Amino acid sequence: MTNSMPLLRHANAHFVTDDVLIGGDLDYGSRQLAETQVRELHDVGVTHIIDVRVEWSDQDWVAELLPGLKYFHHGIDDAGQQVPAEWFQEGVDFALEALRSGGKVLSHCHMGINRGPSLGLAILLAQGWDAIEALDAIRRVRPIAFVAYAEDALRWHHQDPDDLARDLDRLDRWRAENDLDVESVIRLKRQQGA
Repeated sequence: MTNSMPLLRHANAHFVTDDVLIGGDLDYGSRQLAETQVRELHDVGVTHIIDVRVEWSDQDWVAELLPGLKYFHHGIDDAGQQVPAEWFQEGVDFALEALRSGGKVLSHCHMGINRGPSLGLAILLAQGWDAIEALDAIRRVRPIAFVAYAEDALRWHHQDPDDLARDLDRLDRWRAENDLDVESVIRLKRQQGA
């Protein structure tokens, strides 16, 4: 990660690496602001969007606005369920193909707390990142990220049961050391009109 990554003024997204972003959805209150957000993402080089919301998709609207921007609607619920390995694999495959072609990828959900950051974690793991270093990088740029499906991302990532057990244990310690009152964050985001 470099210090030269742009800070976005309008889009609800943050660079975790030079080519991987995580975030929340477009502004629903203003089509003009939503358009500004999409154009800002494009202007900083985002070429691929993975939208993990099951409840909505901006795919048609984004295709109309910027036809060259690749959009993968990869929706899943945010209900605390166990996320299947296949879901991570499909999202990571899309992201890695984009990155191999020189693209920049945004993984986003509604608020940018759980689903988008969890897929972002899986992308970083697939790139060889250490699990805790990846979580630290995500939280550093997006302090509201809880990454609720990190356990499932680790189950998807690890083939060796000992490596999985080790990282699940490390994740438990990381969560204890990096407590986040998710209910307060969600309440605040809803008050802000997220």
